[in-house]
Amino acid sequence: MDETVMDTKALPEFLSRLISTERVRINEINGIIQLVPIKEDNDCTIGLRGLFSEYPEMSVDKFLERKHADKKLEI
Repeated sequence: MDETVMDTKALPEFLSRLISTERVRINEINGIIQLVPIKEDNDCTIGLRGLFSEYPEMSVDKFLERKHADKKLEI
């Protein structure tokens, strides 16, 4: 899997009009090319993926707090 970041200005005009961000991440997986807009923001929740993608309001601090609480329950 290769991953590249590029400016949307370098994309054909048709594609750049569809993307509202200045940069995109380009992934190639099994012959499928994905363009993922990159939001330039200082908010820590932007980078959360996978398990917490449906909870964009969860910050890293809240995640770590929950993780520590879970470990206390395991003991």
